[in-house]
Amino acid sequence: MTIAVLALQGAFIEHEQMLQKLGVHTIELRQASDLQKDFDGIILPGGESTVQGKLLHDLNMFEPLKEKIQSGMPVLATCAGMILLASDIAEQDETYFETIPMTVKRNAYGRQLGSFHTNAEASGIGEIPMTFIRAPYVESVHTDTSGNTPEILSIVEDRIVGVKYKNQMAFAFHPELDQDTQIHEAFLGMIR
Repeated sequence: MTIAVLALQGAFIEHEQMLQKLGVHTIELRQASDLQKDFDGIILPGGESTVQGKLLHDLNMFEPLKEKIQSGMPVLATCAGMILLASDIAEQDETYFETIPMTVKRNAYGRQLGSFHTNAEASGIGEIPMTFIRAPYVESVHTDTSGNTPEILSIVEDRIVGVKYKNQMAFAFHPELDQDTQIHEAFLGMIR
């Protein structure tokens, strides 16, 4: 199994280290030609969603990556990655891949000082540590044209912080910054 990690900006190295700890081979997506390589799943890391979105367009990676996601390639998205997948972003006209029918609020917990750590339940996974850094949260999930609604995986302080929709898992926090591997294992379980 090979997992491709979007490596344009943000916490991609930590995801690679987490996967290597689980014995999984990784490659980095840095340019359009990398999308031609063989891989079984994609990780969209935390970082700056605006910067990542711009770089994806500038490097001609946006459309091919969106097509892979829409055609069923499993995706794990964390923090900024969650914003990239959202169909709607509160108080912002620009969106990105729009592959999960949900409205996400950016920097929902405030700036760096609004960062925090907690332990909470993730449906089907168990109790896990959650590190929030300038994190978004999901304001609402929507029903798609086929009648499917994202499954809510985790709620912290009455806010949705984890969802699963078809082949995509998105979390507002940074599982790659904790030692717990359960989120990555659940993602790999979608592929096996």
